[in-house]
Amino acid sequence: MSRSDISDRTYDVIVFGATGFTGRLVAEYLATKGKDAAAQGAAARPIRWAIAGRNAGRLAEVKAAMEAIDPACASLGVIEAASEDAASLERMAGEARVVLTTVGPYSTRGEPLVEACIRAGADYADITGEPEFVDRLLERHHEAARARGVRIVNCCGFDSVPHDLGVLFTVTKLPAGEPIVVEGIVRAHGSFSGGTWQSLLEAMSHPGRKKREARSDEAHGARKVQGVKARVRYEKGLRAWVCPMPSIDPQVVLRSARELDVYGPDFQYGHFVQVKSGLQLAAGVAGFGAVAALAKVRPTRELLRKVRSPGEGPSAEERARSWFQVTFQGKSASRKAVTRVSGGDPGYSETAKMVAESALCMALDRDRLPARAGVLTPAVAMGERLIERLQAAGIRFEVLEG
Repeated sequence: MSRSDISDRTYDVIVFGATGFTGRLVAEYLATKGKDAAAQGAAARPIRWAIAGRNAGRLAEVKAAMEAIDPACASLGVIEAASEDAASLERMAGEARVVLTTVGPYSTRGEPLVEACIRAGADYADITGEPEFVDRLLERHHEAARARGVRIVNCCGFDSVPHDLGVLFTVTKLPAGEPIVVEGIVRAHGSFSGGTWQSLLEAMSHPGRKKREARSDEAHGARKVQGVKARVRYEKGLRAWVCPMPSIDPQVVLRSARELDVYGPDFQYGHFVQVKSGLQLAAGVAGFGAVAALAKVRPTRELLRKVRSPGEGPSAEERARSWFQVTFQGKSASRKAVTRVSGGDPGYSETAKMVAESALCMALDRDRLPARAGVLTPAVAMGERLIERLQAAGIRFEVLEG
């Protein structure tokens, strides 16, 4: 890593977008984590962190709320910065070991911050699920980030931490050197925020991406990595239908597999959502297809944007009733392994936890991480150390069979 030492940065982590719905949950998580560590008499130094956004008044409100959680947050840093102000982004990045951003849609608002982090030598974590944005960063910024020794890590929320790290967890339970096939099957119950809705519409508005992704299913050196042929089917063991899940998660998993030899000489991955009945499946496919079609046309896309505005999201009661469960069925030539990653509210409470722990992992555990830089997946950037952090934070990684 060619980057100069950053141990003298003012902050370990800066939360950019802290006045938004998910950003505020991230701030609450960090404030609560700091309070719990102090109550337990933890020997490690307190986390040095700050909140950032464009509106000084709303930032002051967030800081006051954090002080109510933990009086030590009276010293919490507050930084004004905006996505369209490159100078403010670079000043912010220059103060941080890691910039964590929840400001989306990323395809229209995210790239300037990535550029600022690379220039300032700060690592970066986001919660995007937008394939077009990640494609663009890989094409435009991977080499610059690698040369600078910077980790640009996308998809650090429910997209795609449970799936990316769940597959890594699974392949480590199978024999080395054998071909491996893994299928991830998702069950979840939860709502969505305005920011997620806006990002979903943005991702759906870009047609033609499948052709680019298909070309990425190719040999990596002597190793082969590809997606499992997608098809709807009835799984007797689950007593449910499984349907290919049109998300960024398979792309992320396959990128990790290309970079890490532990996935074996010939690796395949399929990503599915579990549905109770054929009727529910048909309704879901029809609804998703209708939204995807309408999102591609600007006038109807703008109408869809009004369904839920940025900053809106599910209540604490709704989040408390939400959960996720991803079961991974892995097979090598000689063995089978079934694992599961599970937790609470996937889109918000657990996403805030995942991205916060990702940022802390890069900021505080640098000597335990792989020596890699560039535009990376969570598994490639942080691997088993992030699994350890998430387990300690209450997200379950279990071996069910094998």
